Amino acid sequence: MLELRKSKTLSYLLLSATLFSSVAFAKESAEKTAHTLTAEQVYQGIKSNLETNLYSLPPRVQGHYAIRQFRMTGEPKYANGSLIDLLTIAERQAYYSCNLDKPGFIKSESKIEADKLGSGPRAIARKEAIAPYPNFMLYTDVLLRYASRVDEFGFTGPCHDLMIKTLKNANLEPAFTDTKMIKAWAAQLINYVYWAKQIGVGDYYQAYKQAFIKTYPDSNDDKLKKGQYKNKVYGMTHFIFSASEYYQHPVDPKEYQWILNYFEKNIDRILTDTTEDIITEVGISFLITGNGDNPVVEKVKKHVIAAYDPKTMMIPSPHGKAELSSGEHRNVLAMMLLNWPETLHKGPYLNNIASTKKYLPKLVKPKASLNNAK
Repeated sequence: MLELRKSKTLSYLLLSATLFSSVAFAKESAEKTAHTLTAEQVYQGIKSNLETNLYSLPPRVQGHYAIRQFRMTGEPKYANGSLIDLLTIAERQAYYSCNLDKPGFIKSESKIEADKLGSGPRAIARKEAIAPYPNFMLYTDVLLRYASRVDEFGFTGPCHDLMIKTLKNANLEPAFTDTKMIKAWAAQLINYVYWAKQIGVGDYYQAYKQAFIKTYPDSNDDKLKKGQYKNKVYGMTHFIFSASEYYQHPVDPKEYQWILNYFEKNIDRILTDTTEDIITEVGISFLITGNGDNPVVEKVKKHVIAAYDPKTMMIPSPHGKAELSSGEHRNVLAMMLLNWPETLHKGPYLNNIASTKKYLPKLVKPKASLNNAK
């Protein structure tokens, strides 16, 4: 169990988390309970629940939580959770990057990744969208994802040069600017665009921005059904999040004022037609651009606080499920919104933290520029 601050409030919350942990993991729908809790009480309730049950969650989820908590707090204890993430992705990058020159590998692994999309309506739309780009999933959701994360921790991964060469030779712009692709997963595409720029394999930002605006002109909002409206707003939040390198530093609002203006003008529809994940991200978009005093932030906070269920100590899914493994993203976002720090923290650079430096995977190499970073 991760260390919790010693206070009567947290002791009570810890006890409550233990009592309700089985409820929090239940897959059946949870009946929502009305409450009058404050932002601080909601924050502490979610934190206690997540940290009490953290080690029973998948490594990917543990890493997601720990990375964000490190960037919010700078507390070294969260570097250990981030190390779990690095250990996992370093092994995976070794498998994928070191086999890129093997005949037929890219084709076969790309098909495997595409098949993982599933069979639901959204998955079908995504499979149709990537049909003209058969290697897209391997290049982006695997190579770019793992390489960018390793880079954020201050390392280069195995077979780095081969991976960089492969990605530089892959022109991703047609896929990034395809209207069907944008309608299928706008937020993921802007993530990939920034990751490509981050590791130096291509700058597709302006091309994607133009294609996104063309795909989702504000004048067509009244024609968008809820699914497409959510996709549009979700994509817009990730323009800002990607620019912050995922909460590592504030973002200059000038480049993204078109997004902030849109959120301010359309907040009522956003609160009605999107989900708690997206709504919370809209609020954080103002915080990370230095606009915490904007009335949108208070509206979002009230909505998120009301969505919290004190019985399960979390914000349930849109379908009422109170399951931590699938709901961690939504709930850690709520924590960030309700307790936004004055200072964000880069990394964690695991080679420069005493508790993690001794346990680094041998598959990664510290970047020279960060050897003395603090």
